[in-house]
Amino acid sequence: MRHSFQMLFLLIVMICTFSFLKVRGEEMPLVGKIIYLDAGHGGVDAGATYKDILEKDINLSIVKLLALKLESLGATVYLTRYGDYDLSNTGAYYRKQSDLYNRAKIINDSETDIYISIHLNSTTSSTWSGAQVFYDDIHEENEKIASIMKEALNTKREISEIENMYFNKRVEKPGILIEAGFLSNSHDRSLLMNEKYQEELTDKIVLGIVNYFIT
Repeated sequence: MRHSFQMLFLLIVMICTFSFLKVRGEEMPLVGKIIYLDAGHGGVDAGATYKDILEKDINLSIVKLLALKLESLGATVYLTRYGDYDLSNTGAYYRKQSDLYNRAKIINDSETDIYISIHLNSTTSSTWSGAQVFYDDIHEENEKIASIMKEALNTKREISEIENMYFNKRVEKPGILIEAGFLSNSHDRSLLMNEKYQEELTDKIVLGIVNYFIT
């Protein structure tokens, strides 16, 4: 009788443990995944600007928020930059090239499963708007990631293959570049500076990343 009770107790524990792990698996779909996030520009390189609004600051704000959300789902997340600086070598003659080379090297030297580079667009025309996803054919998974992310972002702008982009041409890991909106467009600019919109945007990017890993 005692033996039967012990077996029943053990069975209950096993069932509860299995259920817990199942729930945890659903709540933490990125456990074991390594993700590198790249906030474009930084330091003396402000990126696109509009008056005192700087692309580099918005990029970093989005990336830091995105990192927190990905970590909450179990991912190990690294950033190419954690503050307002670039990654160029001291005294580099071609500072921008040095910065981009080092970003690519950091990601290539890691064990990351995917990288996401965040930038903002800007043109001479204020009519252009919306997020857009860019990919490079250096890795066979990149177009797939881009397609899934476009759907998650629910953007009308089509995905586009990058041509002659120094950074992305050198990253051997799978990943994409997201232009989160146009700083030159008043509506986009207003949204990009809004914390609530950044929350919504990062939720969509997280959805795209999760969908990529589960499909």
